[in-house]
Amino acid sequence: METRPAEPMSREAGLSWLVSRIRPRAGRTMVAIDGVDGAGKTSFADDLAAELTDSGLTVIRVSFDDFLNPPEVRYAKGRTSPEGFIADTYDYERFIDDVLEPLGSEGCGRYRAKSYDFAGETPLSPPWQVAPDAAVVVVDGMFLHRDRLRNARGRKVWDLSVWLQVPPEVSVRRLAERDGSPSEVDDPRIARYVEGQRLYIERYHPAERADLVIDNT
Repeated sequence: METRPAEPMSREAGLSWLVSRIRPRAGRTMVAIDGVDGAGKTSFADDLAAELTDSGLTVIRVSFDDFLNPPEVRYAKGRTSPEGFIADTYDYERFIDDVLEPLGSEGCGRYRAKSYDFAGETPLSPPWQVAPDAAVVVVDGMFLHRDRLRNARGRKVWDLSVWLQVPPEVSVRRLAERDGSPSEVDDPRIARYVEGQRLYIERYHPAERADLVIDNT
């Protein structure tokens, strides 16, 4: 069995590495793009999906941010709680039921790609879609290497997974440029998110669990 790359790859080298390993696979392939806020998860996943599509594969794009919990659940442990940020941000059960199980290699293929609209803070129940037997499912989001997303045998559910590595100061600066949030890592207004992501890295070691680490600084 091929071992994972020993060192983090550049963005372009990582994309090529992934495409070369996804193309020969049969059936459905589940790919996770994990990283902290501002790591570039969505753009990397979109670029990967485009390259796979250009090579003739069918791609299904899913964002974990479309499976949020409502505010009363997200902030049940308090609006400043890092633990709450990790544990309560996402609706794992709905994500497993609507995406992971049906789109897995032995799933029925009947899936829904969204369960929540963050802008309107409203739950969604879009029509079911049916995936072909051969498709690549590219999921971007935070916390994708949590134990909650491991199977009954303790193995991760992803066929391939990526950790986008960026320093905390880069993450915070990118968010400040994008959303107008505070630009300093130690600003107490963003401690929930900075500390929550630090705890996630320390607790679940996503760089070790991933098949590929990308230096996306």
